[in-house]
Amino acid sequence: MPTLRFDNTFVRDLPADPETRPGVRQVHGALFSHVQPTPVRAPRLIAWSKEVLSMLGMDEALTQDPMFASVFAGNEIFPGMQPYAANYGGHQFGNWAGQLGDGRAINLGELINPAGERWELQLKGAGRTPYSRTADGRAVLRSSVREFLCSEAMHQLGVPTTRALSLVTTGDLVIRDMFYDGNPEPEPGAIVCRVAPSFIRFGNFELPASRDDLPLLEKLIDYTIRRDFPALGDPDKVADKHEQRALWFTDVCERTARMVAHWMRVGFVHGVMNTDNMSILGLTIDYGPYGWVDNYDLDWTPNTTDAQGRRYRFGYQPRIAYWNLSRLATALATVMPATEPLEAALQRFIDVFTEDERRHTAAKLGLRECRDEDMAHVEALRGLLQEAEVDMTIFHRALADVNIDAPSVEPLSEAFYDDAKRERFEPKFVEWLETFAARVREDEPDRSARRTAMLAVNPKYVLRNYLAQQAIDRATEGDYTGVTELLDVMRRPYDEQPGREAYAEKRPDWARQRAGCSMLSCSS
Repeated sequence: MPTLRFDNTFVRDLPADPETRPGVRQVHGALFSHVQPTPVRAPRLIAWSKEVLSMLGMDEALTQDPMFASVFAGNEIFPGMQPYAANYGGHQFGNWAGQLGDGRAINLGELINPAGERWELQLKGAGRTPYSRTADGRAVLRSSVREFLCSEAMHQLGVPTTRALSLVTTGDLVIRDMFYDGNPEPEPGAIVCRVAPSFIRFGNFELPASRDDLPLLEKLIDYTIRRDFPALGDPDKVADKHEQRALWFTDVCERTARMVAHWMRVGFVHGVMNTDNMSILGLTIDYGPYGWVDNYDLDWTPNTTDAQGRRYRFGYQPRIAYWNLSRLATALATVMPATEPLEAALQRFIDVFTEDERRHTAAKLGLRECRDEDMAHVEALRGLLQEAEVDMTIFHRALADVNIDAPSVEPLSEAFYDDAKRERFEPKFVEWLETFAARVREDEPDRSARRTAMLAVNPKYVLRNYLAQQAIDRATEGDYTGVTELLDVMRRPYDEQPGREAYAEKRPDWARQRAGCSMLSCSS
């Protein structure tokens, strides 16, 4: 392994849990606990991101060194690493859950790459911590494959996200009850190394506020601004610390708005938008029961736990993001002299999301801008897509090939899941396309440039659940090539990639109700 430089400010500058004994416990007055990963029996590296390796300043040849798998399985600690688990709380499905914390995630340290950038390395599935509650701190192969692939796929789509360095199998079995139906089974274990500038979440601030530990809350706020929002200045040197905090929260609201607008652009559904799963940097974090919309459905959720209430359904994600930010604002209000700046920041979320949604919509449809009068037309399209059971990704990609002089449904035919519905709704689609084509002609576009621009924002390849499940099925049998093949496809989601058209097909009928392809549980 090369010489890696770590600067572990989180453990150096913030209060630690004084208790070092193993065991689950409530941790007060501290933002983390020192903890070592639990070694695994036979670590084996099965996939890695060459892009993340390069970003961290590591040579790809390192992946051939057995120590690489050993370090990123938690069996060895590289010099400079100071492992810990963070202490935070959160609202889960709308209810305050109290202390949660890193129950199966262990931060290795803050790596400084050759460009001087700070990247936290975190192992997910590395063993028990004081925050594991009744769980074992491990992760299974199926969830680890999904997290590894999705982290990198989202980045290549242009969505703000945490990254994934490596995927390691452990050689150990993990017992999981996938559907919570009393039928636990042993599954192969695995560990993902996640990478981000920061893993601080909304819940990190909520917990000390809920305990009225305001000095601890203020310490965390100042630290976060100093390390992760340096453009706002050093909190110890600004004239008005409260004004700085208001600007910081406004920045958090704006980042969150842009992240969710990107989710809606590509049809991504997070599935479990609890406040402990919301990044302070506006990054997509904690890939659990996520999914991509196949047939356009604003009411779809990939999470079996959410099947009744559908709180985290596709079309509700902007509202939930706002609600989560409101919970963060409530926590911050305990150390602010007035709430008006926080309320203004929440309004900023609405404004930025609205702006970005319109900008993305215009780009997806090939318009110069999305005007007020265009929105009714956009809503009509969304209603048609849902009623007619049309694939969101394929439809928007194919829309670039509709002749705006003689619009027809023919270029869009592959996007329909039901031939009978296609015939039934075709007149309405033709009517919509004619109005749409007239609107496009108003822009007098360069048609070749317009098509190129549309293809650059409407992906051909997304990580559909059934594709991930096929890779998981092969990996469970010991064939990991499906994981690396899918990773390679997702590196270029906007390119045609001749010979790989099968990865761009709509969901097959067999995957409509199959576990892992339609709905997933929070279990991993």
